[in-house]
Amino acid sequence: MDGRTLHYGEFYGVSDGTAADDRDLLVVWGNCQAEALRIVLSSSIDLPYRTVRVPPVHELEVDDIPSVEHVVRRASVIVTQPVRAGYRGLPIGGQDLIEMAPSATRIVWPVIRYGGLYPFQVIVRHPESPAATPAAVPYHDLRTVVAARDRRTSFGDWDIDLEPGRVRAAAQWSIEQLAARERRQCDVAISDALLGLGADAAHTINHPGNSVLLALAGRILDELDADAPSTPDRELLGNVRAPLEQRVVDALGLTATAREDWLVDGLPLSDEYVHERQLAWYAAHPEFIEAALDRYVELIDILGLS
Repeated sequence: MDGRTLHYGEFYGVSDGTAADDRDLLVVWGNCQAEALRIVLSSSIDLPYRTVRVPPVHELEVDDIPSVEHVVRRASVIVTQPVRAGYRGLPIGGQDLIEMAPSATRIVWPVIRYGGLYPFQVIVRHPESPAATPAAVPYHDLRTVVAARDRRTSFGDWDIDLEPGRVRAAAQWSIEQLAARERRQCDVAISDALLGLGADAAHTINHPGNSVLLALAGRILDELDADAPSTPDRELLGNVRAPLEQRVVDALGLTATAREDWLVDGLPLSDEYVHERQLAWYAAHPEFIEAALDRYVELIDILGLS
């Protein structure tokens, strides 16, 4: 039996969580943020539900659907991010879950993306390669995108001057983008808390810090009439950490120490190394240059990159 099957043992039916815990089932559904949130929710001392570890939706395959149906149909509560019906051609979206478990209580929480600490960092998808990520780190930097567009290869020409007002405007833009998605799709929100959580709010644009997970979990637990969560003993989504620039620290008035390098599983990577690797990647994937420029035209203007 492979390690992944054992890791998700109850999901795949190779272990029985009911043997030691006969509480009703709560399923947390979504991307990589979902398992971290499940851990925090489970720490509430009077949570009247047990939880089960499930794979993130972007890892599910057609062979997993019987396991999905088995777990979801037993759920009394489904705490889910907004996932479109038929996501990746599979019945794993929000509406699909409702059809599997029509009597379950559903609480929708946001896909958290916060770029306030990393104003140039973005995520870009392209329909021809929806799962593709750039080299070195799975994030795009708009400075590198613009350099690739303009065919500038010198790292000395990569960065730009960035006024404090532009840093603050980019942070507010990021919060407003998330808040708009929350209003359209979600039952609980977190965008209003991000700026106040300072440098602890995010390790990367889509890896929130423990403080954000605790705040979000607290709001979900309020919906479930359960006590507040406990602080985890480790950073749940801290395996990749982006550089935190001093000018961002200063502009946002953060109490934090700047980070010069990326940290990927504890190993440092310089901005120059990432930039050079990604320039080569864009040469092989030029469609992502245009996709980034189109998707983030407003942010590019806010940052003065255009």
